[in-house]
Parts: sequence; C-alpha cells; structure tokens
Amino acid sequence: MKKSIVTVATVTVVGFSSAFFHTQVQAETLGNLKDKQTEIKSDREAIKADLSKAEAKIADVLVELEELNQQITQFDDAMKENKAQIEKVQADIAKKEQEVDKLEKEIATLEDAIEKRFNKLKERAVSYQKSGGDVNYLEVIFGSKDFGEFINRVSAVNKITNSDANLIEEQEKDKKEVNEKKDKVVNSLEEMEALQVELKGIQETIKQQKEENEKKEAKLKDKKADLEGLKEDLEIKDSNLADLQAEVRQSMQVERQPEATTRSNASNGGELQTLSSKSETKSKSSSAAPKMSAGSGSVSTIVNSGRQHLGVPYVWGGKGPSGFDCSGFVSWAFAQGGYSIPSSTSALVNVGQKISYSEIQPGDLVFFDTYKKNGHVAIYMGGGNFIGAQSTPGVSIESMSNSYWSNAFKGHVRRVL
Repeated sequence: MKKSIVTVATVTVVGFSSAFFHTQVQAETLGNLKDKQTEIKSDREAIKADLSKAEAKIADVLVELEELNQQITQFDDAMKENKAQIEKVQADIAKKEQEVDKLEKEIATLEDAIEKRFNKLKERAVSYQKSGGDVNYLEVIFGSKDFGEFINRVSAVNKITNSDANLIEEQEKDKKEVNEKKDKVVNSLEEMEALQVELKGIQETIKQQKEENEKKEAKLKDKKADLEGLKEDLEIKDSNLADLQAEVRQSMQVERQPEATTRSNASNGGELQTLSSKSETKSKSSSAAPKMSAGSGSVSTIVNSGRQHLGVPYVWGGKGPSGFDCSGFVSWAFAQGGYSIPSSTSALVNVGQKISYSEIQPGDLVFFDTYKKNGHVAIYMGGGNFIGAQSTPGVSIESMSNSYWSNAFKGHVRRVL
C-alpha cells in the first residue's frame, strides 16, 4: 500500500511538471530556458531516484518469488514422502489389529478346552470315589483353591490313572500357552498405542506443512500482483520522463545550444552510472547472510554444517542430507563434528547431562513439548537462537523467544559436548 501511495505521488508530480513545463517553455523568453533546464533536471533526478528504488524492489520481489517457488516444491516433495510413511504406519497398525484378533480367538479356544478337561477330571474323581477309592482324591478336587494347587495335590496323593495324568499334563501345557499368548496380546496392544502416538505426530507435521504451503501460495499470489502494479507504475514514470526529455531537447534545439545539450547528456550518463552502482550495492547487501559467532571448533563445525543445509525440507524419519526430521538432523550435524549420538528423540533425551537453561551454551540440545513431551529437539546456537529441522519450514534458525517455541520449551536442556 505504501509503495502504491509513493508511486501515485511521484506520477502526479511528473504529470504536473510535464504539463507545466510544456506550457511554460512555449511562453517563456529564450533567456529563461537555462533556468527551466535546471528545474527539469531536478525533476528528472527525483524521477530517476524513484525509478531506481522501484527497480530494486522489483529485483528483490523476483528473487523472493523464486525462493518461494523452490520452497513450495520442496514442501510438496516432503509431503509426499511423509504421506508414504503415514500409509506404512497405518498398515502396521492394521496388521497388529489382525494379530490381536487372532490371538484372542486362540485364547478363547484354549480356555474352553481347559474348562472341558477340568470338568472331565472332576467327573473321574467322583467316579473313582464311588467305586471305593480313597476320599483324599475327592478332596483334591474340591479342596484346591486354584489350578496350580490342584496339580500339586494330585501329584501328592498319586491316585490318578495314566489317562488322568495325561489330561493334567495337557491342562498345564495349555494353561502356560494361554498365559504366553495373553502376554503377547498385551505387548501388541502397547505397540499399537505407540504407533498411534507416532501417527498422530506425523499427521500434525503434515497438517502444519500443508498450512504453511497454503500461506506461501497466497503470499506468492500477492507478490505477483504487487509486481504487476510496480511494472505499470514504472511504465507511467518512463512515459512522463520521455515527455520531459522531449520538451528539453526540443527547446534546446530551437535555441541551438549544443554545448548545453552535451553537458546535460554527460550529466545523465553519470547519474545512470550512479543509479546502477547503487542498485548493485543494494543487491549485494541484501544477499549477505547474517553471521553467528561460534565457540569451540567442534561446536562451530556442527553448527556451520547445519547452516549449509538451511531450507532442506522436513521429512519424517529423514537422516539427511536431502531431508531431515528433528532428531535425524541433530545426529547428522554432530556426526560432522566427529560425535556419534542417537538419531531418535526418545534416545536423545537420555544422552549427556541435563543442565539448567541458565547454564546453556552453544552446542547444547534443547527439547520442546510439541505433539508430545520432548517431541522436538534442536541445537542451541547462542544468542537465544537454535537450529534444527522444524516441521515447517524445514532446516531453519529459530528464536527461543518466538511465541510458539517459548510456549513449547519447558526448560529441558542437555549437554553432550
């Protein structure tokens, strides 16, 4: 909006000046042409300054547009890879559910067989008693508190036939198998819960990447519209500038002042060269990246290795260098400095020594509670900044004071070096 106001103001000045001088040049005496020439030159310099600024802004916008296009392409690729990971996790969950269903059916079958055998043993015990057997055998059945005690008592009285002994052996074997299968079911369910938590985290990452992608697309469209407006304004400026030049040239030809015309052209050339130099200086200045002071050589190597991959997209499970997740990036960066540390967040929460945030220094690990406790990890750079593979926009440098990260940071810092 500010750019449009400035442009309109400049165009208004140009239009006014052009109309004014067109009338005045014809009406004024020849002796006043030099004064008019000075005024026109001043107007032209103002126009050229505005034109130079507009051209520099256009150049900046074009560079930013190109960067946005590259980022959008990277995010699209990352989203495709993350989607494949989600489908794999969902397939694993479905497989675990099938295993649980199968185990539950097997357990039900085994428990039914155990119940039938136990009833059969009871019937045989009663029959044995009726046929004159020792009363102690019947006590084995009705005096046992559970199946384990039942087995012990049966062995103690030693009054069971071979067929009964086989039944009891089968009972004991099946009971053990039931317990093992139950344990397996519990373990499978726990694995499923862990996978579901992991899936939730992946889905949240995908959602954030999608939202960021949409924002970048909207921003890209706005910048394209601004660029078209700037081009239109420049065309108006150029047109008015050409009119002013024609006025001056025509007047100077009438008065036959070639020396003045030569000086004016030389002045124009110098001004254009100055504008070109300013534009080049601005371009170089805008392209320079801020530098960060490093500590020890190892920390410097780790951080600088990460800085070389700024903009690399976030990919779940990625360990680099074409794509990283948060823990994969940390592990990779430390490896560049000669240190081997785990590549999973769950393992990194236990490496090194936990310290207070007041003691933090470059190279320490910082943890954030994102979609879960300690769900994100990054490397502290110093100056209140950290570098890591964020879900958006990938590998980037962020501030600890950023509202999102400050809310997610709960003071968990670990020193590895």
